[in-house]
Amino acid sequence: MLTIREAVSTQDLQNILILQRENMRGVLSPSEILEEGFITVHHSLEQLEAMQALVPQILAVDGSTLAGYALVMPRALKNSIPVLVPMFELLDTLSYEGKAVSALRYYVMGQICVGRDYRGQGVFRQLYQAHRERLSKDFDYCITEVSSANLRSMRAHLKIGFQLLHTFTDELDEWNIVLWDWTK
Repeated sequence: MLTIREAVSTQDLQNILILQRENMRGVLSPSEILEEGFITVHHSLEQLEAMQALVPQILAVDGSTLAGYALVMPRALKNSIPVLVPMFELLDTLSYEGKAVSALRYYVMGQICVGRDYRGQGVFRQLYQAHRERLSKDFDYCITEVSSANLRSMRAHLKIGFQLLHTFTDELDEWNIVLWDWTK
């Protein structure tokens, strides 16, 4: 039975790293990337520990198996993962409904990944719903970026209520910054 819960141990964080390695863009075939999606950022255990120290990370667990995870990337750690720095810098220049994004009560969803055997079963939605339930008292918006090449992820984000805020290109990819407005 699938349980949605917060990460509580170093083993939980290590399991995130294992699932992460299995779903990195560089290890998947072109057809897997197109059909299943991919993740781009590889975290270290130390980075996950720093993130976990500020905000608990959300897991989908099936017994002892990690079915998926959805990471919170605290704004206080925005410089700790170099590949994410351009997104954080860009967020400070954007607006949403006439308000500067920098003035909004938002957090960045750092990465979401669902294990291959659990896809298509609503785990993605459950992970995001857990984010909303646990974090909506402190935040009004969830923001993340999705590679334009990750069609499955983009469709899934739009389906649960994210909206496209901005598209930009950096040295790695073309990115869609998407925002989920919890005030509506």
